[in-house]
Amino acid sequence: MSAKRLEQVVQATKTAFVFPGQGSQKVGMLAEIAEQFSGVQDTFAEASEALGFDLWHIAQTGEGLDQTENTQPVLLTASIALWRTWLDLGGVAPKYLAGHSLGEYSALVAAESMTLADAVKLVNLRGKLMQSAVPQGEGAMAAILGLADDQVVALCQQASAGATGSVEAANYNSQGQVVIAGTTALVQAVMAEAKAQNGKAIALPVSVPSHCSLMKPAAEQFAQALEQTAIELPRIPVIQNVNAQAATDVAAVRQALTAQLYQSVQWTKTMQYLQDQGIGYIVECGPGTVLSNLAKRLPNIEKTFAIDSKSRIEDALSAVLVAEGKIA
Repeated sequence: MSAKRLEQVVQATKTAFVFPGQGSQKVGMLAEIAEQFSGVQDTFAEASEALGFDLWHIAQTGEGLDQTENTQPVLLTASIALWRTWLDLGGVAPKYLAGHSLGEYSALVAAESMTLADAVKLVNLRGKLMQSAVPQGEGAMAAILGLADDQVVALCQQASAGATGSVEAANYNSQGQVVIAGTTALVQAVMAEAKAQNGKAIALPVSVPSHCSLMKPAAEQFAQALEQTAIELPRIPVIQNVNAQAATDVAAVRQALTAQLYQSVQWTKTMQYLQDQGIGYIVECGPGTVLSNLAKRLPNIEKTFAIDSKSRIEDALSAVLVAEGKIA
């Protein structure tokens, strides 16, 4: 079955879709929904053919799932499988899209800015370049909870001053939740200092320190691949990680994807932008509930949904159609 094109779909006015990044993968993801909707397996087959290896096998067995060059295409494909299922079931086209880190690529595929085949090749390469930029063990990431953003930035600057390497704020996820990334020893120093200031610090199980200046060499190589990839202006605005704005031309899409590798993810500002634009409903299009749980705490978000199972997608469909005034 061919995927529905966006011009055939009713437009929403109060709903945005968000697409998760690395950390949302789990072994066996989408197994249940794939039994109900054949399009899920079809999407994985299409992406696997483009890459030359079996992404569904990796998703279901977990073999190699934690290697970022595999994690990234698997997650992107899972998100697009759910997106296509949503449209096939009569779901509305959201007013805005946004994706957290890797999820920005899922959002761009959903917005028909790039093809699924091109996107999985890009993020597979992105994973390889990220992994090779920093030798295993030399980089780390950690979540800092309970401190203000500027406190975390100050701790990173103090730890980096005069030191070998660097540590920076990598993801501004929500008020009081900032992820840091950088040289392992400096990440550990910031974690210790954050705890001393009554914050919490949790080391993240990642193989690569994303969204920090250690990724600059990877970004320079990645920019060349982006230049050779066909990209169109998104048909639905995609709010970009680096500036919490929608691109106005294709060059800006490419620039944002390059910069995203070594600049911080402005998720707090992205969610604020969506609220400022009158968005009250957030649908998380991918495995898990990380982003919908973050959105639940926001003052102007009335309801959030995950759609990674048959019951969840059906609940979200009916609730969003009612909210958008498409059904009584």
